[in-house]
Amino acid sequence: MPMRQECKNFESRTYPTGDTVRKCHLDLAPEAPWRCPDPCAGFERRLVDVDWQHGTLVTPPTPDEPSTLGTDDSIARLLDEAEDIVNAAGPQILAEIDAETRRRPLWARLFRRDRG
Repeated sequence: MPMRQECKNFESRTYPTGDTVRKCHLDLAPEAPWRCPDPCAGFERRLVDVDWQHGTLVTPPTPDEPSTLGTDDSIARLLDEAEDIVNAAGPQILAEIDAETRRRPLWARLFRRDRG
């Protein structure tokens, strides 16, 4: 089944470069951005978009499916491996940010400009 844009858990974001991310917020679509599982335990029809900012009313078209999609699990494994790499880098990045924050003088931490 193609990605269900009417699902509450479907997310799409287009970056200034033109690249578009299409995914399941619950990570239940191993073949995203091309397919959702059928049936999907996480499917909930989107009823209302409250306080969302929409850049355009049309989501860019889904990229063409690879010819091997659905015949083996290599694509899902590749996407899972990429996700694992990103998730593994997270703690190191947070530690670096925390170390940088601790090196700043106390007055700079108290009066930083990014506070709302």
